[in-house]
Formats: sequence, structure tokens, C-alpha cells
Amino acid sequence: MATLCRPAVSVPEYVITMEETLELARERHPDHPQLPLALRLIENTGVRTRHIVQPIEETLKHPGFEQRNKVYEAEAKARVPAVVQQALDEAELLSTDIDVIIYVSCTGFMMPSMTAWLINNMGFSHDTKQIPIAQLGCAAGGAAINRAHDFCSAYPEGNALIVACEFCSLCYQPTDLGVGSLLSNGLFGDGIAAAVVRGRGGEGMTLERNGSYLIPKTEEWIMYDVRATGFHFLLDKRVPGTMEPLAPALHRLAAAHGWDASDLDFYIIHAGGPRILDDLSKFLRVDPHAFRFSRATLTEYGNIASAVVLDALRRLFDEGGAHDRARGLLAGFGPGITAEMALGRWQRNPQETA
Repeated sequence: MATLCRPAVSVPEYVITMEETLELARERHPDHPQLPLALRLIENTGVRTRHIVQPIEETLKHPGFEQRNKVYEAEAKARVPAVVQQALDEAELLSTDIDVIIYVSCTGFMMPSMTAWLINNMGFSHDTKQIPIAQLGCAAGGAAINRAHDFCSAYPEGNALIVACEFCSLCYQPTDLGVGSLLSNGLFGDGIAAAVVRGRGGEGMTLERNGSYLIPKTEEWIMYDVRATGFHFLLDKRVPGTMEPLAPALHRLAAAHGWDASDLDFYIIHAGGPRILDDLSKFLRVDPHAFRFSRATLTEYGNIASAVVLDALRRLFDEGGAHDRARGLLAGFGPGITAEMALGRWQRNPQETA
């Protein structure tokens, strides 16, 4: 049975607080007709701090897409290896034990993918398979877990490494003045996460079933407008209400497994914003406390895109994990509108269980 082991997570050293974010918005857009609304929306996110890969003075500049992408590549190569090594250590494996690397990111572009660089620079076997995923946005963390599960189901002795690297601050566009863009400027943060899915052994969430669901005709609700200046993030005002149509998909997946999505032991949910968690609590009929790990990620780091679900899972580990055989749900949401969902049980260390 494939087991999702303890993730490793790292955030950059530069920090911006909620108060600083609000003050910057006031300074840069004093005459914006919807500034009061934008400030209220930012405050309502509950994000206290975010970590960014450059000092705020550099972040607010726009030297052009070419230069920004060079920063993405340089920072990824500088920061990802330590997180990968920690994830391998947590899973008690070596780089040579990994059979596939799944790398997800929507905030920069490299070809060859970062997977090739990792193989060449961290001692992975040169026949390691590569699965880079670039266009699933925040849902990619859940998708990476599901593709790792699929791989380990096909190759029961195999091991998969998942890496999520998101530098959302590199997508800041000073000319984007819509309320959705201003809200995004106060919501997204930077972060790197990695985790191993072991085909055999390990402690963590044993993956039993996964599924995907796309809400019809919502492609334009979360998207990039790709221009000469880079990625311009577009966020439709209807996005916060997407949990009502997505909750039934979660119920169906659980029911197909003989479980009740409203009566599980732990929940690892992508924290796109506070309303996502509030509405999912309502439509799943789950106590809001069940989403405490996701809410903590949102509060301390902001929305770190595909890395959110791995950080929320890390927080469950930090709390001591769940009881042996506890049933859980993991879900990531992103462009499409897409949900990537997984069900599994908690597997404690065999020695501890004994």
C-alpha cells in the first residue's frame, strides 16, 4: 500500500505582514475607487504573514518576465535541494531509491524541467522517470499525490518523490488593478514542499483511492493571461462559492469507498481562502476545527498554491499524527475549476504500533 510520508516544507526568509500589505495598498493605490473593498477583502483572508523570495522592494519592481524567470530558476536551484533531502530523510530513503519525480509549479518555467536538474545534481538514478506538472495551479499538490499513488499502484515496489515549488511573488503585476488582483497581492505567498510516497513501508497516510472532478464551464474563473510581461493572474468573483458544487464530488468519492465524507478522522484541504474552508465545513457537515491545519497554513504563510496540502499534512504530523487506521481525506482545488481528491488511512510506524 502506497504511503505518503512526512513532508518537508521551507519558506523564504523575507516576511511581509498583513499590516504592511494593507499599508502598501494604501500607498500605491490611494485613488483607486474600490480600494476600501480591496482592503476589506485582504483583511478578511486572515493571512497574518507571508514569506517572499526577494525583499519587498525588489518584489514590487517589474524588471520583465525574462529576468523574473531567471530569478525563479536560480532560487529554485538554490532552495529545493535541501527540502528534497529532508523529505528523503523523513521517508528513510536515498535518492537512488526514488523511481519517479513529480515536480509541480505554476509560478515559473523551465525546460528541461527542474526534474532533470535534480536528477543530475542530487544523485538520483538516470533512469528515474520525470513528471513535471505546470498548469494545474493550486490543485497540482493534490494531483501530484494522486499521480504518485497511481505510479505506486502500478509499481508496488516503487517510490515517488513529490516536489512543489511556488514563488507566487514573482507573478506580481503592478499594472493589474482589478479587485481580484489586489486581493491576490495580499493572499499569495512563496513556499517549497516535498514528500515521498513509498510503495512499501513508511509512516503517514496510506493512499487507498483518488479521484478528480472538474466543474463544467469554469475554465475562465482561475487563469493566467500570458503576456510579454509574464503571467497575469485572473480570479473571478465566483471562485469563493465553488465549494457548493465541489462538496458533492467529495461525498461521491467517499461513498464509492464505503465511507462518509462527513465522518472522517482527519482532513487535509487546500486553503485557497477562508471562505473555501468555511463553505466546505458547511457543505461537508464537518466541524471547522477539522480544517485547523489548512487554516494555520493560510494564516502563517498565505496561499502557497500547490504546496498548501503538503504543509497542512506536515502540521498534522507535527501534532502527533492521527491514530492508527484513522480515515482521512486530502483535496486540492485549482484552475478548471478542478478538484484533486484522495482518501486514505493513517499508518503509524510499525514499531510504535507494536
